[in-house]
Amino acid sequence: MARYIITGSYTAAAMKGMIAKPSDRAAATGALVAAAGGKMESYYLTTGDHDFTMTVVTDDQTRMLACLMVAGATGAVTGLKSVQAFTSDEFMAAQKAAGAIAAKYQSPA
Repeated sequence: MARYIITGSYTAAAMKGMIAKPSDRAAATGALVAAAGGKMESYYLTTGDHDFTMTVVTDDQTRMLACLMVAGATGAVTGLKSVQAFTSDEFMAAQKAAGAIAAKYQSPA
């Protein structure tokens, strides 16, 4: 399963809606992720450049992209960004694979 760290911010209209009618955004977002076949591991409201950060795991990257499209199309969020994250074990495997691949590559310099 691939793991993604997703960040974004709420629009002014979304903030106005949350003030008028508070709602559990983690639950709503988790349901959207689940509908796309993924699982939300964490959801945090944050300070700084983004209003929220979440970690999602999925084995279907196309459906995860569709999930982000749905969220963005609502107009409630902006600046959605996703990056793939790797565990330490996955990074160790990549290092070992890089060693095997490097032996077959001839640098131009």
